[in-house]
Amino acid sequence: MQIKFQEDSSVSPENPTVIVKAASKQAQTLDILQYLEHFAENNKTDIIPIKAIDQIVMVKSKSIILVDIVDNPLLIYTTNSVLQTKETLSHFGEKLNHDHFLQISRHAIINVDHLLTLEDSFSGNLTAKLTNDIKTSISRKYVKSLMTFLGI
Repeated sequence: MQIKFQEDSSVSPENPTVIVKAASKQAQTLDILQYLEHFAENNKTDIIPIKAIDQIVMVKSKSIILVDIVDNPLLIYTTNSVLQTKETLSHFGEKLNHDHFLQISRHAIINVDHLLTLEDSFSGNLTAKLTNDIKTSISRKYVKSLMTFLGI
């Protein structure tokens, strides 16, 4: 693989153009393209505004451990606090970087960077132990996608 840099003053420094040249789309070329796509997605802002009861709180997505619906409010467990909002799980999930967050049940999304252990639970479910001693259940419907996500 060759790597070259070509300076072009007509290209915006905030939005560079990357061109990958290859004879065909082989596995290595596809890996490079996928890496560049993920780099572009991860380079987006890391701050997520959360409309809490009486304020809007700016939260770094890396600090979010678990997003869970309990009764009606959506609870967002972070490394520092627990925030409550009236937002829906699906709408909030769209704001999250899908490289780190995964839905594990109809009512919860976890940040896999905060996943510590998985244990067998009742009737095919798993129990996930997360940072800050937070535990949540992974429904059996989502176990396969979690294992695929983890490469297991």
